[in-house]
Formats: sequence, structure tokens, C-alpha cells
Amino acid sequence: MALLLDLANIVGGFLLAAVLLRLVPRVGDDLGRLADRAAPYAWIVGLVALAAGGYYLIVHLVSGPRVFHFEVVGVGVGLALLWRRLTGRAEPHAGRSERRAGLPEHVGLPGARAERPGGPTGVGLLLAVFGLIAIVVGIQGLFTPDG
Repeated sequence: MALLLDLANIVGGFLLAAVLLRLVPRVGDDLGRLADRAAPYAWIVGLVALAAGGYYLIVHLVSGPRVFHFEVVGVGVGLALLWRRLTGRAEPHAGRSERRAGLPEHVGLPGARAERPGGPTGVGLLLAVFGLIAIVVGIQGLFTPDG
């Protein structure tokens, strides 16, 4: 179960951070295509992250020893990836003029639209940075002994 949480953090973080990773020279286009191919399955990754993170959060709240950052990040990644399915609404920050303008969206994630050629701003940037943090936390979880 811990491996599922770590992998969900890594893959979910990648999906959230893809709008920033597209800006990386030489590999950004390839990472963008990979993220576009994985986008239809983002809800599955979000569900796994939410379930595994929630499980460990409940276990560590009830029996201890303490709440770890792995499960908090997992719950956050799950909520971010499942935002549209959970609320049934579009991004909370997107105004009507932005939606009418037909700006491209990335993975259907909240706030992850590339509003300017330079990259995301506002909530999209916050989610992309959270995605980078989730990748680091997931990799750290792979090398941290369970216990």
C-alpha cells in the first residue's frame, strides 16, 4: 500500500507539474506529449492517491506514531486530480472571459491552464509547484523504510 501511495504521488505530481515541465528546454515537448497521453487516466491516479493517502492518514491518526507528510501530500494530489469529478464544476479561478476565449487546458486540472506563453500563473502555478513537491515526496517515500 505504501508503494501505491509513493507511485501515486510521483505520477500525480507529474500530471500536476506538467505545465511547468513543458517549459524545460529540449525535453519539455516530450514530457508534454507524455502528460497528454496520461491525462485521461488522471482520475485513476487521483483515486489511488486519495485512497492510499486517506488510509495512512486515518491509521496514523488513530494508532500513531504521527502523521507523515507522505499521506498529506497524497490526499492533496488526489483532491487536485479529482477536483472536477468531486465538485462537478470547472476551475474556481477561471473567469467567464477566460473560458470563452478557448484557452488550452492541461489535463482538465483546476488552475492548470497555460494562460500566457511564459507559463501558468496563479492557482495553476501553485498546483504545478505542488506537483513538483509531490514528485520529490514520492521519490523520498520509495527510499524511506516503512515502519
